[in-house]
Amino acid sequence: MQVPLMADLATEGKSPEILFWVGCAGSFDDRYKKVTVAFAKILHKVGTDFAILGPEEGCTGDPAKRAGNEFLFQMQAVQNIETMNGYGIKKIVTACPHCFNTIKNEYPNLGGNYEVIHHSTFLQQLIDAGKVKMKEAGDFKGKRITYHDSCYLGRANNIYEAPRQVLQMLDAELVEMKSCRTRGLCCGAGGAQMFKDAEKGKKEVSQERMEQAIEVKAEIVSVACPFCMVMMTDGTKQTGKEKEIKVYDLAELVAQAEGLV
Repeated sequence: MQVPLMADLATEGKSPEILFWVGCAGSFDDRYKKVTVAFAKILHKVGTDFAILGPEEGCTGDPAKRAGNEFLFQMQAVQNIETMNGYGIKKIVTACPHCFNTIKNEYPNLGGNYEVIHHSTFLQQLIDAGKVKMKEAGDFKGKRITYHDSCYLGRANNIYEAPRQVLQMLDAELVEMKSCRTRGLCCGAGGAQMFKDAEKGKKEVSQERMEQAIEVKAEIVSVACPFCMVMMTDGTKQTGKEKEIKVYDLAELVAQAEGLV
């Protein structure tokens, strides 16, 4: 797959409409690389003019900030802002709610002002515009799918409907866990918890969350965040449901329904 780099386009005097912010997980985590590829294939299919920063993209600084290292966060953020401002970036799409929240809400204070869109909202826009038309009676017809609300997408940025509207196009049965929307339960990875050992307790948060999915007899758990992907997948293992319940990102479900993967 040929994905253009901002640096290469700049040498040609070109500037894409959208910067696809891949994020650390989308770049380096083997599982979430599949999401990156799926979303890029969708962008290619609909003819979106986009590019990535590639090796010039650094961590947004979200984990450092949540862990309390404001100095490191600002170092990482300022470097990214200087890079993006140098390219004249105006619009950013990312599949990571942590990147989305940080660039959208915290970069403006440091001089980074952009239109930032999470990929769930972007996918909804593509569907509304008729650019993505998922097959009727496809792979997901009749499947029971539940959506896990990402904390930084839901409670932090009030994005609840876009992911669900995307899922409703799959011709599947969308079921809700008892903790959803404004009362959604964290997967257990936010606030830099992903990078530390679990604290003392009787049960992992990821297991508790997966048990809620089991209660509604979900066959697929849809996520829209790389951290949630890791934790919910762990939840299937912790509950012994690894074979019965599959965890997919929204982009993977759309790409599969479109016959792109």
